[in-house]
Amino acid sequence: MNQLKRLFTLVLLVITLHSFAQIQVEDNKFRLNTITTSVPFLIISPDAKAGGMGDVGVASTPDAMSMHWNPAKYAFVKNDVGFSLCYTPWLKSLVPDINLSYLTGYTRLDENQVLGFSLRYFTLGEINFTDANNNPLGSFNPNEFSLDGAYALKLSQRFSTGVALRYVYSNLTGGQQVGTLATKAAHTVAGDISGYYTKEVRLAGQKMDWAMGLNISNIGAKVSYTETVDKDFIPTNLRIGSSLATDLDEYNQLALEFNVNKLLVPTPPIYNEDGEIVSGKDPDVSVISGIFQSFSDAPYNDREVRELIYSTGVEYWYDQQFAVRSGFFYEHPSKGDRQFFTLGAGVRYNVFGLDFSYLIPLQGRDEVNAVNPLSNTLRFALTFDFSELEQVDN
Repeated sequence: MNQLKRLFTLVLLVITLHSFAQIQVEDNKFRLNTITTSVPFLIISPDAKAGGMGDVGVASTPDAMSMHWNPAKYAFVKNDVGFSLCYTPWLKSLVPDINLSYLTGYTRLDENQVLGFSLRYFTLGEINFTDANNNPLGSFNPNEFSLDGAYALKLSQRFSTGVALRYVYSNLTGGQQVGTLATKAAHTVAGDISGYYTKEVRLAGQKMDWAMGLNISNIGAKVSYTETVDKDFIPTNLRIGSSLATDLDEYNQLALEFNVNKLLVPTPPIYNEDGEIVSGKDPDVSVISGIFQSFSDAPYNDREVRELIYSTGVEYWYDQQFAVRSGFFYEHPSKGDRQFFTLGAGVRYNVFGLDFSYLIPLQGRDEVNAVNPLSNTLRFALTFDFSELEQVDN
């Protein structure tokens, strides 16, 4: 196998979110059947704050990172202008030079309308190409990026909606040749539809801010890295969740959030030796058909619930200046087996905010010399509050 073919294999193993977990599954318990897509970097969480809370965010307090989780939240953001810069060394236990960078921000148009933007850049480091005889063909830095814009509108004092448009570009091969087949960069356009509802409630005599959020992201055309008619789905994704936040007293605040996540793309069916489908449905369908089919196409009727991903997190603030966070993320073993705890912290000082998070995987901990690709994952984020700057200047 030449170097280019090995690159495709590496890409599938390294950047496909539902393929990199170390999974050992007994056939008499359940069948391994992960859902894979192209450009999975679109659903890697770049947010250090949410990263410390088990990757929750669809119903959390609105901030600059709302673009990734739920653009509708922008309508309820407190400040007029803000932005955040995030950096994540990704899968560094496997490869040292893969990283994700993310710049996002917003500006308020009026009391009810907010515009958001983001730029996401994912690099897979340097790849050295060789032919079948191991002769060098040069090197290349595979990379992917997306450029997003969003519009959020407050429809009432409690509810807002948001839409986002996204251009996606993925260049994994640098135009290298695979046999007689030329490769190319893949690109597409996708969109998000989202909603956010917030209300003040009382539980056990305690005043709380309750919120619900929903975001269907990456609704877009399939992509291909060659001129063939075969194309792959991008990670169209449904995320829904709820949060509760309360002031314990003048200085102490606490927030809890729970999210459920599901990929809205066809599940791979089970084939027999003749290539015929024996369970599940044909995945060769349109994007819209794939979204609806994803709710009922898992092989065997009792497997659909296994495609749900659960995450929950808690955040504690002292005097709105220091925060500590923790969370848990669960994916069924037959669908990728990502299971991990997270820890995080944050600090706010005048115009600046700094957040970081650390991921603790559960897989591979009992095996000798086992290395989990998610081990030692760190995320960093720097935020800047222009409204606070104006107050300081005054």
